[in-house]
Amino acid sequence: MEETIGVTETAPIPKQRGEQLLDHAVRYAEERHWDVFAGTWLEAGDGREVCSCGDPECAAPGAHPAVKDWAALATGSAVQVRRIWAKQPGASILLPTGRTFDAIDVPSAAGIHAVARLERMQRTLGPVTLTPDHRMLFFVLPGAGAKMPDLVRKLGWSASAIDMVARGEGEYVAAPPTRFGGRGPVQWACKPTPANRWLPDTEELIDALAYACGSQAAATRVGRGVDTAVGTAVGAAHPS
Repeated sequence: MEETIGVTETAPIPKQRGEQLLDHAVRYAEERHWDVFAGTWLEAGDGREVCSCGDPECAAPGAHPAVKDWAALATGSAVQVRRIWAKQPGASILLPTGRTFDAIDVPSAAGIHAVARLERMQRTLGPVTLTPDHRMLFFVLPGAGAKMPDLVRKLGWSASAIDMVARGEGEYVAAPPTRFGGRGPVQWACKPTPANRWLPDTEELIDALAYACGSQAAATRVGRGVDTAVGTAVGAAHPS
């Protein structure tokens, strides 16, 4: 898939310019008919960029809602989008889930394997984002939040045990090129294109995603077991 980013390359971190954010937000509204809303933004402080929310320990600096009633402010109007970003050009671009799409959120290592598997299976992917906190979000038709747990259970796993999360009604995702403080930008792993305008349903991706997440979870457990065994052996050989 030519729109898939290289998995071994480190993408450069672009400067989050106001005009760049506005252009992207308008395209999401006009071309994809996605609702968008403006979140927090990054400000200079103490030699580093800090979140406009004022919390020095903010978990998602510059990439979360700025107000509690954010859902009511989300709009699909390009005119409104231009007005919003004219007031705060540096605001992050956030997309509410549960409206035109839901998102299946998985660890990036599992997501990369799932993309390759889905390509081999000739399944149609929707847009996929890659976040700086090593997550990949697969855009699917609304309803994933209700369907995913049962679908994963039928495949023999628990969604929580293999670190799969469905983001649906009442939630949101950060859209490229929003940056999470100094950690880097959200990027498209699979860009929105005319070819993926029609999103896949959860059922079309769930087997590949669950398999990839399950395999990674199993490998992580094995690795932890090895570390524990080594630690125990070292402790026995060198008692305090």
